[in-house]
Amino acid sequence: MKFFIDTANLEAIKEIKAMGMCDGVTTNPSLMAKEGRTDTDALLREICDVVQGPVSGEVTTLKADEMIAQARQLVKISEYIVIKIPATYEGLLAISALASEGIAVNATLVFSVSQALLVAKAGAAYVSPFVGRLDDVSEDGMNLIEEIITVYGNYGYDTEVIVASVRHPLHVVESALLGADVATIPPQVIKKLIAHPLTDKGLAGFMADWEKLQGGAR
Repeated sequence: MKFFIDTANLEAIKEIKAMGMCDGVTTNPSLMAKEGRTDTDALLREICDVVQGPVSGEVTTLKADEMIAQARQLVKISEYIVIKIPATYEGLLAISALASEGIAVNATLVFSVSQALLVAKAGAAYVSPFVGRLDDVSEDGMNLIEEIITVYGNYGYDTEVIVASVRHPLHVVESALLGADVATIPPQVIKKLIAHPLTDKGLAGFMADWEKLQGGAR
């Protein structure tokens, strides 16, 4: 399973990349705004230079023709740019048009199997079901992932499933167990994945015993 990092923070991306845990990056208008930079194209370019893998940049308009025009400009930033398009009627029109031009699309804000089926048929390279937001409204986000993987497997769709809106390590583990292609993960969750209290306890014991041994040898 690939790990995409869900942030536009360049320093966080560099840190996770150095750990060998960054196969790509997903951004959105909210994450870009959080960085406080108005030169968003330049920021996307810098991220692409670091990642050397798929970097999702999202359109900021709702009409199909405007999405298409904006996408054509965004892909000029880098060969690694993937265009995030919302799973709406207008979005489907844009996804189909862009896919026919060979432009990779990440269909975002997906909350149902029907949406996932339609964006795959339209030619999206990726689909991003938002599991955390479904959990927030008492729906089972991971069940949606399982159903999408089943449907895609039934018909041999090439669209890769990106588990999005990841909130905690268990989302990542469940994604891997279900066979999701990608999980897009906030940096803080990446760090939580490696943490375990028994590891910390065991390491503290080892170090204490080593110090005792060294003290006795002096």
